[in-house]
Amino acid sequence: MRVSVVLPTLDEGTLLAETVHAAFEKLSGHEVRIIIASSARLTNPETRRVIEELQHSYLGRIDAFDQSRPGVGEALKEAFARADGDAVVLMTSDLETPPEILPQMIQKLEDGYDMATATRWRKGFAFNGYNPVKMTLNFLFQQIFRAIYFTRLSDLTYGYRAFRIEVVKSIRWEESRHPFFFETILKPLRLGYKIAEVDAPWEMFMTRKSSTGRAKSKDLLAYIRVGLHNRFLPRFRIRAQYNP
Repeated sequence: MRVSVVLPTLDEGTLLAETVHAAFEKLSGHEVRIIIASSARLTNPETRRVIEELQHSYLGRIDAFDQSRPGVGEALKEAFARADGDAVVLMTSDLETPPEILPQMIQKLEDGYDMATATRWRKGFAFNGYNPVKMTLNFLFQQIFRAIYFTRLSDLTYGYRAFRIEVVKSIRWEESRHPFFFETILKPLRLGYKIAEVDAPWEMFMTRKSSTGRAKSKDLLAYIRVGLHNRFLPRFRIRAQYNP
């Protein structure tokens, strides 16, 4: 497959380099292109240096750009627009989304699924270093929205997903901030796409400072809003015109 891997960046530094190296290694049997979305105002100098080094190391295989509007959702929408090939992978730049399951996610697409999404819940708790209170709230949130969307998927908020290119291109993405990650499962569910889950642990790197892929407590109300909004949004307003 021709795979576009989308990575938002702020201050991941060398973790970004490790993520990129691992993505190329794990997907060595595929034609891989990395799309790195940075912020002119917020991406720090160390991370910019890493991006330049990666572009030099992987000539022609790294597409890096500064997002034009603020918010991680806006960065990812622009990256989705730049994606091409057969598949698009959405992951973080700090190894919290484990690259070792990338082959399994792409295999699900090759098996005929429209989308593959990572789960931290299906085989019990896989949240290493996660606050127990937040873990409990996360679990309750998952159960509520699983019921609202009539889905057996076990993890609706983990922003680690692989899509067939037509899924990404055929949806009107709306969210500008962290709830964008939630939107990326809700709209495919509403449109009836065939979605598989892949088991993945979630690791909290205690030295990590980046927040590109992680929601904050204050985002809870925004996530609830997005969950309810997309549940009752008419399907014709979810679809975007797509001409492959």
